[in-house]
Amino acid sequence: MPNIDQLPLDEMLTAFIDGELDGEDAATIEALIDSDPSVAARFDQLSRADLPYAKSFETLLAVAPVDRLEGMLADIPPQARQPRSIMGRRGFLAAAAACVIAGIAADRAFIGIDRRLKRPGEGEEWRAVVAEYIELYTPDTLSAPAGDRAAQMAQLDLVGSKIGLSLSPEAVALPGADFRRAQVLEYDDEPLAQLAYLDPKDGPMALCIVKSTRGAAGPEMERRRGMNVVYWSTGAHAFMLIGHADAYRMNSVADDVRARLSA
Repeated sequence: MPNIDQLPLDEMLTAFIDGELDGEDAATIEALIDSDPSVAARFDQLSRADLPYAKSFETLLAVAPVDRLEGMLADIPPQARQPRSIMGRRGFLAAAAACVIAGIAADRAFIGIDRRLKRPGEGEEWRAVVAEYIELYTPDTLSAPAGDRAAQMAQLDLVGSKIGLSLSPEAVALPGADFRRAQVLEYDDEPLAQLAYLDPKDGPMALCIVKSTRGAAGPEMERRRGMNVVYWSTGAHAFMLIGHADAYRMNSVADDVRARLSA
Protein backbone atom coordinates (compact mmCIF):
# COMPACT_ATOMS: atom_id res chain seq x y z
CA MET A 1 0.00 0.00 0.00
CA PRO A 2 1.24 3.53 -0.70
CA ASN A 3 2.42 5.72 2.14
CA ILE A 4 -0.04 8.59 1.88
CA ASP A 5 2.20 10.88 3.91
CA GLN A 6 4.70 10.80 1.03
CA LEU A 7 2.25 11.14 -1.86
CA PRO A 8 1.47 14.42 -3.68
CA LEU A 9 -2.13 15.54 -3.30
CA ASP A 10 -3.34 14.45 -6.76
CA GLU A 11 -1.72 11.03 -6.52
CA MET A 12 -3.12 10.56 -3.03
CA LEU A 13 -6.65 11.48 -4.12
CA THR A 14 -6.46 9.40 -7.29
CA ALA A 15 -5.37 6.38 -5.28
CA PHE A 16 -8.39 6.94 -3.04
CA ILE A 17 -10.76 7.28 -6.03
CA ASP A 18 -9.37 4.11 -7.62
CA GLY A 19 -9.85 2.13 -4.39
CA GLU A 20 -6.14 1.47 -3.92
CA LEU A 21 -6.02 2.53 -0.25
CA ASP A 22 -6.69 0.29 2.71
CA GLY A 23 -9.32 1.15 5.34
CA GLU A 24 -7.10 3.27 7.59
CA ASP A 25 -5.59 5.32 4.77
CA ALA A 26 -8.98 5.71 3.10
CA ALA A 27 -10.45 7.01 6.35
CA THR A 28 -7.61 9.53 6.61
CA ILE A 29 -8.34 10.83 3.11
CA GLU A 30 -12.06 11.05 3.83
CA ALA A 31 -11.37 13.14 6.92
CA LEU A 32 -9.06 15.41 4.91
CA ILE A 33 -11.72 15.92 2.23
CA ASP A 34 -14.31 16.77 4.90
CA SER A 35 -12.06 19.26 6.69
CA ASP A 36 -10.30 21.06 3.83
CA PRO A 37 -12.44 22.81 1.15
CA SER A 38 -9.55 23.01 -1.33
CA VAL A 39 -8.93 19.26 -1.06
CA ALA A 40 -12.66 18.61 -1.41
CA ALA A 41 -12.78 20.73 -4.57
CA ARG A 42 -9.83 18.89 -6.06
CA PHE A 43 -11.41 15.55 -5.12
CA ASP A 44 -14.61 16.52 -6.94
CA GLN A 45 -12.64 17.56 -10.03
CA LEU A 46 -10.66 14.33 -10.15
CA SER A 47 -13.77 12.27 -9.51
CA ARG A 48 -15.48 13.79 -12.54
CA ALA A 49 -12.45 13.38 -14.80
CA ASP A 50 -12.99 11.16 -17.79
CA LEU A 51 -9.76 11.59 -19.68
CA PRO A 52 -9.30 9.79 -23.04
CA TYR A 53 -6.06 8.04 -22.11
CA ALA A 54 -6.27 5.47 -24.88
CA LYS A 55 -6.88 8.11 -27.55
CA SER A 56 -3.97 10.19 -26.25
CA PHE A 57 -1.61 7.29 -26.79
CA GLU A 58 -2.89 6.27 -30.22
CA THR A 59 -0.33 8.41 -32.02
CA LEU A 60 2.55 6.98 -29.98
CA LEU A 61 1.34 3.43 -30.51
CA ALA A 62 1.08 4.00 -34.24
CA VAL A 63 4.76 4.89 -34.52
CA ALA A 64 6.07 2.57 -31.82
CA PRO A 65 9.00 0.36 -32.89
CA VAL A 66 6.99 -2.80 -32.26
CA ASP A 67 9.44 -5.25 -33.83
CA ARG A 68 12.38 -3.82 -31.90
CA LEU A 69 10.48 -3.77 -28.61
CA GLU A 70 9.27 -7.34 -29.08
CA GLY A 71 12.85 -8.39 -29.67
CA MET A 72 13.90 -6.66 -26.47
CA LEU A 73 11.08 -8.35 -24.54
CA ALA A 74 12.07 -11.73 -25.91
CA ASP A 75 15.47 -11.32 -24.27
CA ILE A 76 13.96 -10.80 -20.80
CA PRO A 77 14.07 -13.98 -18.67
CA PRO A 78 10.56 -15.39 -17.99
CA GLN A 79 11.03 -15.13 -14.25
CA ALA A 80 11.61 -11.39 -14.58
CA ARG A 81 8.31 -10.76 -16.31
CA GLN A 82 5.31 -9.59 -14.31
CA PRO A 83 1.85 -11.07 -14.93
CA ARG A 84 -0.81 -8.78 -16.32
CA SER A 85 -3.07 -7.11 -13.82
CA ILE A 86 -5.89 -4.62 -13.85
CA MET A 87 -4.49 -1.20 -12.94
CA GLY A 88 -5.97 2.11 -11.93
CA ARG A 89 -5.12 5.46 -13.45
CA ARG A 90 -2.00 5.84 -11.29
CA GLY A 91 -0.69 2.50 -12.43
CA PHE A 92 -1.49 3.26 -16.05
CA LEU A 93 0.32 6.59 -15.95
CA ALA A 94 3.31 5.06 -14.16
CA ALA A 95 3.51 2.33 -16.82
CA ALA A 96 3.20 4.92 -19.59
CA ALA A 97 6.00 6.98 -18.08
CA ALA A 98 8.17 3.89 -17.82
CA CYS A 99 7.49 3.07 -21.48
CA VAL A 100 8.47 6.58 -22.53
CA ILE A 101 11.72 6.36 -20.56
CA ALA A 102 12.45 2.90 -21.94
CA GLY A 103 11.69 4.14 -25.45
CA ILE A 104 14.13 7.01 -25.10
CA ALA A 105 16.84 4.69 -23.83
CA ALA A 106 16.18 2.18 -26.59
CA ASP A 107 16.24 4.85 -29.29
CA ARG A 108 19.54 6.17 -27.99
CA ALA A 109 20.99 2.66 -28.02
CA PHE A 110 19.79 2.00 -31.57
CA ILE A 111 21.08 5.38 -32.74
CA GLY A 112 24.48 4.46 -31.37
CA ILE A 113 24.44 1.10 -33.17
CA ASP A 114 23.19 2.68 -36.38
CA ARG A 115 25.93 5.29 -36.22
CA ARG A 116 28.64 2.66 -35.88
CA LEU A 117 27.28 0.60 -38.77
CA LYS A 118 27.03 3.49 -41.23
CA ARG A 119 29.79 5.57 -42.68
CA PRO A 120 30.01 9.19 -41.42
CA GLY A 121 27.50 11.50 -43.02
CA GLU A 122 25.38 8.76 -44.53
CA GLY A 123 22.65 8.52 -41.89
CA GLU A 124 20.47 11.10 -40.24
CA GLU A 125 22.64 11.40 -37.16
CA TRP A 126 24.91 14.02 -38.70
CA ARG A 127 21.88 16.22 -39.37
CA ALA A 128 20.86 15.92 -35.73
CA VAL A 129 24.33 17.01 -34.62
CA VAL A 130 24.32 19.98 -37.00
CA ALA A 131 20.85 21.04 -35.84
CA GLU A 132 22.01 21.08 -32.22
CA TYR A 133 24.90 23.30 -33.26
CA ILE A 134 22.89 25.71 -35.42
CA GLU A 135 20.24 26.01 -32.71
CA LEU A 136 22.76 28.06 -30.71
CA TYR A 137 23.19 30.63 -33.49
CA THR A 138 21.66 34.10 -33.21
CA PRO A 139 21.85 37.02 -35.65
CA ASP A 140 24.71 38.38 -33.53
CA THR A 141 26.65 35.17 -34.18
CA LEU A 142 26.73 36.08 -37.88
CA SER A 143 26.89 39.84 -37.61
CA ALA A 144 30.37 40.14 -39.15
CA PRO A 145 30.36 40.64 -42.95
CA ALA A 146 31.97 38.02 -45.16
CA GLY A 147 34.30 40.42 -46.99
CA ASP A 148 34.74 40.87 -50.71
CA ARG A 149 34.60 38.14 -53.33
CA ALA A 150 38.31 37.37 -52.96
CA ALA A 151 37.91 36.80 -49.22
CA GLN A 152 34.88 34.61 -49.76
CA MET A 153 36.65 32.63 -52.45
CA ALA A 154 39.60 31.97 -50.15
CA GLN A 155 37.28 30.49 -47.53
CA LEU A 156 35.35 28.43 -50.05
CA ASP A 157 38.53 27.09 -51.67
CA LEU A 158 39.77 25.85 -48.31
CA VAL A 159 36.43 24.29 -47.35
CA GLY A 160 35.92 22.76 -50.80
CA SER A 161 39.37 21.16 -50.77
CA LYS A 162 38.52 19.34 -47.54
CA ILE A 163 35.33 17.75 -48.88
CA GLY A 164 36.37 17.35 -52.52
CA LEU A 165 33.87 19.80 -53.98
CA SER A 166 34.45 22.94 -56.02
CA LEU A 167 32.64 25.90 -54.44
CA SER A 168 32.25 29.52 -55.50
CA PRO A 169 30.32 32.50 -54.09
CA GLU A 170 27.95 32.34 -57.05
CA ALA A 171 27.29 28.60 -56.69
CA VAL A 172 26.47 28.74 -52.98
CA ALA A 173 24.55 32.03 -52.90
CA LEU A 174 21.14 31.73 -51.22
CA PRO A 175 18.33 34.00 -52.47
CA GLY A 176 17.46 36.61 -49.87
CA ALA A 177 20.19 35.58 -47.40
CA ASP A 178 23.64 37.10 -46.96
CA PHE A 179 26.66 34.78 -47.01
CA ARG A 180 28.67 35.23 -43.82
CA ARG A 181 31.36 32.57 -43.61
CA ALA A 182 32.53 29.11 -44.62
CA GLN A 183 34.29 26.85 -42.18
CA VAL A 184 35.33 23.24 -41.74
CA LEU A 185 33.98 21.28 -38.79
CA GLU A 186 34.52 17.61 -38.01
CA TYR A 187 32.04 14.80 -37.57
CA ASP A 188 33.20 11.24 -36.85
CA ASP A 189 36.73 12.18 -37.89
CA GLU A 190 35.52 13.37 -41.28
CA PRO A 191 35.35 16.99 -42.54
CA LEU A 192 31.98 18.71 -42.44
CA ALA A 193 31.62 21.92 -44.43
CA GLN A 194 29.40 24.60 -42.94
CA LEU A 195 28.39 27.64 -44.97
CA ALA A 196 26.61 30.17 -42.76
CA TYR A 197 24.15 32.84 -43.90
CA LEU A 198 22.09 35.56 -42.26
CA ASP A 199 18.56 36.10 -43.48
CA PRO A 200 17.23 39.58 -42.60
CA LYS A 201 13.79 38.14 -41.82
CA ASP A 202 14.36 34.60 -40.57
CA GLY A 203 17.80 34.81 -38.98
CA PRO A 204 20.65 32.27 -39.23
CA MET A 205 20.66 29.71 -42.01
CA ALA A 206 23.30 27.14 -42.94
CA LEU A 207 24.21 24.88 -45.82
CA CYS A 208 26.21 21.88 -44.61
CA ILE A 209 27.99 19.29 -46.74
CA VAL A 210 29.72 15.99 -46.00
CA LYS A 211 31.19 13.25 -48.17
CA SER A 212 28.81 10.38 -48.87
CA THR A 213 28.77 7.13 -50.83
CA ARG A 214 25.06 6.37 -50.65
CA GLY A 215 24.26 7.81 -54.05
CA ALA A 216 21.79 10.42 -55.23
CA ALA A 217 18.61 10.91 -53.20
CA GLY A 218 16.06 13.53 -52.20
CA PRO A 219 15.36 16.26 -51.64
CA GLU A 220 13.37 15.58 -48.47
CA MET A 221 12.28 17.76 -45.58
CA GLU A 222 12.18 17.31 -41.82
CA ARG A 223 11.94 19.36 -38.61
CA ARG A 224 14.80 19.51 -36.13
CA ARG A 225 15.16 21.73 -33.07
CA GLY A 226 12.31 23.95 -34.24
CA MET A 227 13.95 24.50 -37.64
CA ASN A 228 13.17 23.26 -41.13
CA VAL A 229 15.74 21.03 -42.81
CA VAL A 230 15.90 20.17 -46.50
CA TYR A 231 18.40 17.42 -47.30
CA TRP A 232 19.55 15.59 -50.39
CA SER A 233 22.58 13.75 -51.72
CA THR A 234 24.58 13.21 -54.89
CA GLY A 235 26.91 10.37 -55.76
CA ALA A 236 29.68 11.85 -53.60
CA HIS A 237 28.15 14.26 -51.08
CA ALA A 238 25.25 14.71 -48.69
CA PHE A 239 23.76 18.19 -48.22
CA MET A 240 21.45 19.81 -45.72
CA LEU A 241 19.98 23.30 -45.66
CA ILE A 242 18.72 24.33 -42.23
CA GLY A 243 17.01 27.48 -40.98
CA HIS A 244 14.01 29.10 -39.33
CA ALA A 245 12.28 30.08 -42.57
CA ASP A 246 8.96 28.44 -43.39
CA ALA A 247 8.83 25.16 -45.28
CA TYR A 248 7.86 26.73 -48.61
CA ARG A 249 10.80 29.15 -48.59
CA MET A 250 13.28 26.53 -47.41
CA ASN A 251 12.27 24.22 -50.25
CA SER A 252 12.52 27.05 -52.75
CA VAL A 253 15.99 28.09 -51.56
CA ALA A 254 17.15 24.47 -51.50
CA ASP A 255 15.96 23.89 -55.07
CA ASP A 256 17.84 26.99 -56.20
CA VAL A 257 21.20 26.14 -54.62
CA ARG A 258 20.86 22.43 -55.47
CA ALA A 259 20.47 23.24 -59.15
CA ARG A 260 23.59 25.40 -59.13
CA LEU A 261 25.71 22.91 -57.20
CA SER A 262 24.67 20.16 -59.58
CA ALA A 263 25.44 22.18 -62.73
